[in-house]
Amino acid sequence: MGPEPTEPVVEHVVLVLPERDAAERLADGLRGRGLAVDVHRDALAGDDDAEDAQWLAVVAVPASDEPLVDRAGLEDLAAQFDGWVEPAG
Repeated sequence: MGPEPTEPVVEHVVLVLPERDAAERLADGLRGRGLAVDVHRDALAGDDDAEDAQWLAVVAVPASDEPLVDRAGLEDLAAQFDGWVEPAG
């Protein structure tokens, strides 16, 4: 048996957006660039905060010499939707 295939190195970048619609539109645009994106409501928001819950778009950015998108590009994109990128780490 040969060696098992290795998983590509992926960085998960979290974009925080104020509304579900904005998160879905942003995610659709990134998916169109070939990126995997999951959208969900901020898990830390309680039921009382449902109206004001933030939405998260978690982008899986594969490590590459020529990345499909860089962090600065994601920050600019999030800002267009009144959002931001969570700090790494």
